[in-house]
Amino acid sequence: MFEHTQRLQFEAKPEKPDPVYAHKLQELVGGAYGEMSVMMQYLFQGWNARIQGKYKDLIMDIATEEIGHVEMLATMVARLLEGAPATATTKMATADPAIGAVLGGMDPQQAIIAGGAALPADSNGYPWNGRYAIASGNLLADFYANVAAEAQSRLQTARLFNMTDDPGVKDMLRFNLARDTVHQNQWLAAIEQLREDGLENVVVPGGLEEEEYRQHAGELWHLSDGDAASQGLWAAGPTPDGEHEFSVVENPQPLGGLATVPAPDPKLFATYDGSKGAPKRPVLGTETGLKGKIKDKLTPDE
Repeated sequence: MFEHTQRLQFEAKPEKPDPVYAHKLQELVGGAYGEMSVMMQYLFQGWNARIQGKYKDLIMDIATEEIGHVEMLATMVARLLEGAPATATTKMATADPAIGAVLGGMDPQQAIIAGGAALPADSNGYPWNGRYAIASGNLLADFYANVAAEAQSRLQTARLFNMTDDPGVKDMLRFNLARDTVHQNQWLAAIEQLREDGLENVVVPGGLEEEEYRQHAGELWHLSDGDAASQGLWAAGPTPDGEHEFSVVENPQPLGGLATVPAPDPKLFATYDGSKGAPKRPVLGTETGLKGKIKDKLTPDE
């Protein structure tokens, strides 16, 4: 259950309208690293969490806060568009502030679709996409993604902070910057807590140490013409997970054969010279439809 209060989490009141900046601010609403993305990312991580207690409670606390961030930004965008002055010199623009705002740089969809308010879209008008939200069920993988999301969000907020002189807008963005700071630190602390509690280590997922080819699990393959990569912490010494030793392979050689593909099905009309012979038919047991049903009837049960 969610409850809503009509008061904003933090004030979102510009000093004056600015339709051009409202267009830019859409990135923090519905961009790939905007508040809608982290809101949905954290909500689904919390809803999908398999363990009750401190981890789920942390996720849901921050997720619910992010709903308020979307509301703050949507309110700010609408206020930046309110009574937007005409900026074009045409008679139509002078007579209609909304048209003037569009001609002055406002996203036309903010006027045409949203009626002079915010959209669930980025600064190019591209609609917010559910693929932006990451909720894998593995808390370590998700917390890594959360750190990156908050880092990108804070970076974009910092850039937008320097694109306006409006004291009201800057005041709200100062709050957003601070919350992006604490959230980055909280997700980093949560990663350490997972390790301290023995739930996860460093690499996602854990528990496959005996399955992977360990001789390749610490190597840096030197495959570019730059010569400085071997100077980093990733080139020598123990790996962060404590399971391997970093090393550099200066002249790595391919471990596989030729990258060839089989003969194509003629019904796919791929260009083919016949050099690989005829395509293979489906292997017995892979048929579907009528042939598969006949095969199932003829095959005795084991």
